[in-house]
Amino acid sequence: MLTVLIPCYNEKKTISKIIKKIKLQKIRKQIIVIDDYSNDGTRLILKKKLKKSIDRLILNKKNLGKGACINSAKKFIKGDIVIIQDADLEYSPKDYPRLIRPIQNKKTNIVYGSRVLGKKKRYYSNEFSSNFRIFANHILTIISNFLNNQKLTDAHTCYKVFKSKLFKKINLEEKGFSFCPEVTTKVSLMNEKIIEIPISYKGRTYSEGKKINFMDGIIALKTLIKYRFF
Repeated sequence: MLTVLIPCYNEKKTISKIIKKIKLQKIRKQIIVIDDYSNDGTRLILKKKLKKSIDRLILNKKNLGKGACINSAKKFIKGDIVIIQDADLEYSPKDYPRLIRPIQNKKTNIVYGSRVLGKKKRYYSNEFSSNFRIFANHILTIISNFLNNQKLTDAHTCYKVFKSKLFKKINLEEKGFSFCPEVTTKVSLMNEKIIEIPISYKGRTYSEGKKINFMDGIIALKTLIKYRFF
């Protein structure tokens, strides 16, 4: 069974659509949504309209961040495999079968969905929504590879898939978006092999609700150094 972890914050325009897309996938699954104290009506939609479509709903009493949301859901994971799914529509659940296959076939314990692997051009600005995000993602991935002895093309992708037994063993400490560099560094220190699979991707603009900003990039860099050397 696949457990889908969906941390969300102020996603009233997309939460119903992403749940519907997940439900359409012909995979036995458990859906866990962690609402990070949304104030735009997302919480009401989850509690009423989507109540029967979700296996477990966690309602944070204050805004904690993506990493904290994921960590709070670990104890409720029932599937053999777990995937991180953003609540927006940037990533497509249609990619689930290909993402979980290497773990099912016992080739690895971890799979990342790469937004750039297999593309004729490494990056498409219309997909990543800005040239700055292209540059930042590329630089952070290079640094991550250097520090963690990996050969990833997209270290900060949302689509991270783990064998659940391994994922539950990882001591997650970061509360925000820095969950991404933290988990990559920690599994690398465990000598785990990360396999990348090409995925579809359509990035949002900031006017459409994109939340990651320049400071998140700085924090990601500090996080890589923190868990690699200290």
